[in-house]
Amino acid sequence: MKRNVGTWDRVLRGMAALGLAACAGLAPLPAAVRIPVFSMFAIYMGFTALRGTCFGYLMMGRSTCPASEET
Repeated sequence: MKRNVGTWDRVLRGMAALGLAACAGLAPLPAAVRIPVFSMFAIYMGFTALRGTCFGYLMMGRSTCPASEET
C-alpha cells in the first residue's frame, strides 16, 4: 500500500496510541469496557503510525505525506 501519513502525523498517532494504551489500563471504567475499546483504538493508531498508511485517508483520498504526491 502507498503511504499517505506524513511524519508529524505519524508522531502524533504514535503518541495517541500510547495514551490510549495507558487509558486501557488506568481508566476508571469496568475492565470489560475499557480494555476492548481503548485497546482497539490504540492498536489501530499504532498500526497506522508504524505502517504509514491510514485506511480512513485512503477512503477519503487524502494524504499528509508529501512523498505520495510525487509518485
